[in-house]
Amino acid sequence: MEFTESVVNQYIADFILPLTRISALVMMMVGLGARTIPARIKLFLCVTLTIAIMPAIPPTNVGELLSFSTFLLIGQQILIGISLGFITVMVVDTFTLAGQIIAMQSGLGFASLVDPASGMNVPAVGQFFLILSTLLFWTMDGHLAYLQFVVASFDTLPIGNEMFASVKYQEMVLWGKWMFATALSLSLAPLTAMLLINFSFGVMTRAAPQLNIFAIGFPITMMAGLLIMWLTFGNFLTHFELQWQRALDFSCYLINCSGT
Repeated sequence: MEFTESVVNQYIADFILPLTRISALVMMMVGLGARTIPARIKLFLCVTLTIAIMPAIPPTNVGELLSFSTFLLIGQQILIGISLGFITVMVVDTFTLAGQIIAMQSGLGFASLVDPASGMNVPAVGQFFLILSTLLFWTMDGHLAYLQFVVASFDTLPIGNEMFASVKYQEMVLWGKWMFATALSLSLAPLTAMLLINFSFGVMTRAAPQLNIFAIGFPITMMAGLLIMWLTFGNFLTHFELQWQRALDFSCYLINCSGT
């Protein structure tokens, strides 16, 4: 068997282009794309997945390996992988945002921790919601679902034949409204309760001006915030399931998949 230049270039293209799409998803996805995971492990996972699915992927239509069109195809694969992974980031950031809103309104925002995934200081409540939503993501096999999405995308979005339409990029940005809407919906009950507590402090200040409302109200507000979070915590799973289902449906729409 002779290995001509065209055969070698075709084999390299059939490996590099799927590897680029899978790597973009893994590097962007929640959990697998965290900074705490060594880059060698991520690379080994991407290469292993690519080798496993290469027999099921149709051959790529690449004329010359080192050409401008091939670099455009690589950029296309990166965009597809990043788009799928970015949806998982928005799902988890929804509940991080909700935790930050609750923390700021209850006085718990002074307690901040360094997020190991992003390297930024976030309130402890937001960090707690981030950890919980990430655990739910793993529990619901979110990583397996999106690995399945990226494998199915090679059939619905073949390399070199189809790519996202411009309207899909716009709708992906507009889908971010669900992140803010869900975060506000989850934090609405604690915000309403904290508003009533602050209103009662205002009435107390008018009734007894000699009270030091800052010395009394601040610890009461924090304790009330923790109590209200505990009482309303049962809504967390419901909101996560709704947001997760929206993410799955939208991911299917992005890759032209018929269903989850």
